[in-house]
Amino acid sequence: MENCTDINTTLQNGILLFQLIVYIPVLSFGFVLNTVAFWVFCCKLKSWTETRVYMLNLVVTDCFLLFALPFMIYFTKNKHPIDDLCFAVQMIYFTNRPMSIYIIMLIAIDRYIAIIFPLKAKTLRSPRKSASVCGCLWIIQIIYSYYRQEFQESEEKYCIQRLSTEPKYLTLVSISFGFFIPLIIIIFCSVKVIRCLKKKMASSFHETKLIQKALHIVSVNLCVFTICFSPIYITVLVRFIAEVAKACSPLSKIRISIQIFSCLANINCCLDAFCYYFAAKEFQEFSSLATSTCLLHTSRDSISLDSPFQCLTTISMKKFSFHPI
Repeated sequence: MENCTDINTTLQNGILLFQLIVYIPVLSFGFVLNTVAFWVFCCKLKSWTETRVYMLNLVVTDCFLLFALPFMIYFTKNKHPIDDLCFAVQMIYFTNRPMSIYIIMLIAIDRYIAIIFPLKAKTLRSPRKSASVCGCLWIIQIIYSYYRQEFQESEEKYCIQRLSTEPKYLTLVSISFGFFIPLIIIIFCSVKVIRCLKKKMASSFHETKLIQKALHIVSVNLCVFTICFSPIYITVLVRFIAEVAKACSPLSKIRISIQIFSCLANINCCLDAFCYYFAAKEFQEFSSLATSTCLLHTSRDSISLDSPFQCLTTISMKKFSFHPI
């Protein structure tokens, strides 16, 4: 049934052209911007925060993904045998894409704790804890990717190109834990944060301005994450269902869709880098305004019952990351 996944040469060349149109600017801007971001997070910032830890890890994943992209394009066009180079590139690619999603999920959880539980945030959040969680995720994902490649190496003839039509139940595990579960967590945390911030909008002009910016950033982050990653993972799920149902006819179209939607997912490497600047700019202003807002709260003669909560929330917000995704 391998002919179920065959794509004619003209169409494959068209897909390659589309990939080049997308990936050339992504690679050009992505490497430059991520290198600058790496330098800023490593050398220019004075203190380590949860935000800095997560952002630095995200820069690393984006750089590795950008490194793998030229090889992925070559392997897509050519029937390259599964050798050590193929194994290494697949390890890099299939380790760092899920890691990017996991780090975005951790950022969403960090926001959620900082805003919803400001009193507990000081004990639940710290740069050391953030680094430990990221380190554990890196180890788990690298081990999983290694054994996944070892398992799949014996089943396929060519690097990257999935030609067999036998359903791989490991794929279901990968997309569930690698995307759908993180997506549910990110949506839950983002919605809760948005609702909480909307309820707190009132106290002063500066505070209202801050919260409006925060709402905008969280909403945009959620939308961009969903738009970038949902199509590819939903299509992979559809392919798995088609393979289980032994439906041959749609598999070639699904394979084309996967190649196109992979481009959309990989654009996120560049979008991250563009938004580091805006996140840093917003939160530099956010930090200074947050300090003045809390001083204003504590200097009042009569403070409403929820003012301490608003002040603690504002202090915690200046530490958490609004990631662009």
